[in-house]
Amino acid sequence: MQTKHQIQQLLASEGVEPNKRLGQNFLIDLNLMRLLMDTADIDSDDTVLEVGCGTGSLTQGLAEQAGKVIAVELDETLAKIATRELAQAGNVEVINADILETKSTINRTISDAVELARKNRPGRFLLVANLPYNVASPLMMNLITGPTVADAMHVTVQKEVAERMTAAPGDRHYGTLSIHIAATGDIKTERVLKPIVFWPAPQVHSAMISFVRKAEKFNRIQNMEILGELVNLFMQHRRKMVQACTKFAAGKLAEVDSWPAIFQRCHIDPHNRPEQLAPEDYIAVANRCLEGKR
Repeated sequence: MQTKHQIQQLLASEGVEPNKRLGQNFLIDLNLMRLLMDTADIDSDDTVLEVGCGTGSLTQGLAEQAGKVIAVELDETLAKIATRELAQAGNVEVINADILETKSTINRTISDAVELARKNRPGRFLLVANLPYNVASPLMMNLITGPTVADAMHVTVQKEVAERMTAAPGDRHYGTLSIHIAATGDIKTERVLKPIVFWPAPQVHSAMISFVRKAEKFNRIQNMEILGELVNLFMQHRRKMVQACTKFAAGKLAEVDSWPAIFQRCHIDPHNRPEQLAPEDYIAVANRCLEGKR
């Protein structure tokens, strides 16, 4: 792993500086990097995806523990540096690309690389990264809903994003992301991080987050697409009562014609607001929607 001075030297050797537009804030506290890897409990059979690998500092530590590391970096110069720094690590693949093709789709080259790596290893698929702020939410949502699904995610994100991830019903941060996270696994804030642990120091605090997918939760969901449509529908009208939200149903939910019966069977007061429903309520309603189509 690289110190702040080493990262500065690597960037200077290429005549570049951190790109603020791309959210390049390098984690320079080596103890926190070790904590991030320790919480992930990486095994030699595991496949690890790192997004925003920068100069390859964290990647070096990941390569010592994982069976395979797929390191993604959008910046061409940083990807070049990382490739050079990791040349001796035979289990690292550096991909110079945007992790997202669209907000709801992971880059096909990267998802194919992940699937190939998983075929050759019996362990878990993990996301371990100091995530660029602008991709954190959509990336984690993609790795929860699939088709490429992570077994666990151990990441640093902006503190505000962490609050949205961990929010409970009734909280002002409660929304689409926190519902999907709670519906599929367990999440924990490991540590709040001060700006000083990054270089350059951002204007906001960050947080280290651990998410572990739980089969007993995930398997309750009969159709992830229907659940997603339902959560989006209700959260787009979160100030309305849930019975009023159904008037705006579109897509597959437009085929549902028994909303009052669904709410009754799920023991949900139709006068409640969407932000009052627990993740379990959303799962129950989504599952009933499959039965209540015209």
